[in-house]
Amino acid sequence: MLSEFVGSTGYGRVYAAWVLRRHGLRVEIKPGVLVEGDAMVRTRPPRRREYGPDVAKVLTQVWETMDYLCGKRLAAALPEVVPRLVEWGELEVKPEVYEKLLRASASTIDRLLAPERRKYTLKSRSRTKPGTLLKHQIPVRTFSQWDDTSAGFLEVDLVGHDGGSSAGDYCQTLDATDVATTWSEQVAVRNKAQGYVFAALRQVRGRLPFELRGLDSDNGSEFINDQLTRYCSKEGITFTRSRAGRKNDNCYVEQKNWSVVRRFAGYARFEGDTACRVLNGLYRVLRDYSNYFLPTMKCVEKTRDGSRVTKRYDVPKTPYQRVLDSPDVDASVKQRLEARYRTLNPAALHRDVLRYQAALGRHAGRVDTSGRVHHNADNHPWKQPISIQGARG
Repeated sequence: MLSEFVGSTGYGRVYAAWVLRRHGLRVEIKPGVLVEGDAMVRTRPPRRREYGPDVAKVLTQVWETMDYLCGKRLAAALPEVVPRLVEWGELEVKPEVYEKLLRASASTIDRLLAPERRKYTLKSRSRTKPGTLLKHQIPVRTFSQWDDTSAGFLEVDLVGHDGGSSAGDYCQTLDATDVATTWSEQVAVRNKAQGYVFAALRQVRGRLPFELRGLDSDNGSEFINDQLTRYCSKEGITFTRSRAGRKNDNCYVEQKNWSVVRRFAGYARFEGDTACRVLNGLYRVLRDYSNYFLPTMKCVEKTRDGSRVTKRYDVPKTPYQRVLDSPDVDASVKQRLEARYRTLNPAALHRDVLRYQAALGRHAGRVDTSGRVHHNADNHPWKQPISIQGARG
């Protein structure tokens, strides 16, 4: 009988005998609670955990260095970042932990980081004034009309560091994002005057690793003006604008407004040349940190079934990797980018970001309920509560 039971169930002989001896046996484990043995039910031992606290500890360190990426983006970054951190002496990892980090899936990463994420618990205002000059001569473009396969078509926007009050002059950040590669550049200016913004745009153009072929902005007078229109016409740059009141027309740069500008510079008020210089110092570090090491995900398909919308994203890649994959970028430029990449230490860049944030905190201002601006060294803009779960950049 025991042999037939083993053959039909696949149990081991000792386990099968143990089960049969306890079949029908009732045990009172506490008053009023009886457990009855059943030979037809097999108790499976708990699954042995493969990723223990040692892996979670190193993963948390990498996660903090990579600015708290979501699991999908971090999984794509680990095979590239972990060897570099080990090479630069930023990580000391046992061989078995190193191997597990490189093969960890996105769901495993999210599960291991869940306790750390719970420690971080948690809209913005538009200051754009419509420019009427030449507005109707500049064609309107929606987000679905860009050539998203060729590098060089940029969306641009201004992010105001007003701290909650639009009174007086305050710093602005010019944010420019390439649609195809997600490469982004940021330049801080003293205010949104046309001359400052135009100079910042030319500075962005000089930094790009590819030719500027198209420019798309909102309807603010800092962009819709004769100077920029004549410049684009002379240089052969396609100049378009979004529809008034439709932020989604500039969805690529709006995304970077949060994931780069607001996330690292915050919402405090910054005024004057000194604060502007510190902001630009931060952006010089972020240019390498975000473009070379922070993967981005692009939506490649969106389907609607009734009220349910399903989105499918491509494989996470850094803007640097997307530039290398682009056929529109010269081989000499790619070689220069690769040489630059080999000199970069992501952990050192992250420390530089924190250093500039500390410097920004000494120039941060807050606005009270009466609209008065108060400068407070303890009012660090990045200490405002934010959500770090599932952030896409």
